[in-house]
Amino acid sequence: MELQFESDNIIYIRPTFDLIPEYLKMVNDIENVARFIGERREPLSEEDEYKYMKDKIDNKAEMFSMIEKNSGKLIGNIEFFNRVFGEAEWGIVITYDMQGKGYGTEALKWSVRYGFDVLGLDRIYLGVYADNPRAFHVYEKCGFKEYDRNDVDIFMEICKEK
Repeated sequence: MELQFESDNIIYIRPTFDLIPEYLKMVNDIENVARFIGERREPLSEEDEYKYMKDKIDNKAEMFSMIEKNSGKLIGNIEFFNRVFGEAEWGIVITYDMQGKGYGTEALKWSVRYGFDVLGLDRIYLGVYADNPRAFHVYEKCGFKEYDRNDVDIFMEICKEK
C-alpha cells in the first residue's frame, strides 16, 4: 500500500489488486452498499472486479481507496470521473461496517480541496439517490447545493470560490 495522501483518520492509496476481496465484499453488499451506487442487484464475480480495477489502474483514474489509519481496514473508495473543462463528477462508496462514523464527511471535505487545489477543478458535481437522506445531508453539510432533481436522483454541485 503506497500512501498518496492522508487526512485526520484516513489514508488514501491508489486502488490495488490486493484489495479485490475487500472491494468485492463491499460492492456485493447489495442491501447496504450497492443499491446506493447503481442499479445492479446481482453480485460481481472476482473476475468482474479484477477487470474493473485493472481498467481504473491502467487508465490512471483519479480513484483512491480509503484505509482507516488506526486499524488498516478498508473504508471504501472515492473517485473523480467524467472530468472535462474544469469539472468532474465525484463518487464515494463506503463499506457497511464503516458507514455512520464520519468518514464520508472527512473524505468529501478532503476531496473538495484536492479537486480544486490539485486537479484545478472549478466545479465538482454528484448525483445522490433521493432515498439516501444520510448522504444528501453530508453533501449539504460540506457545501454542496442542489441544482436539479427528478423522482430518483438529486443532483448537487460545489463551485470553487473566485
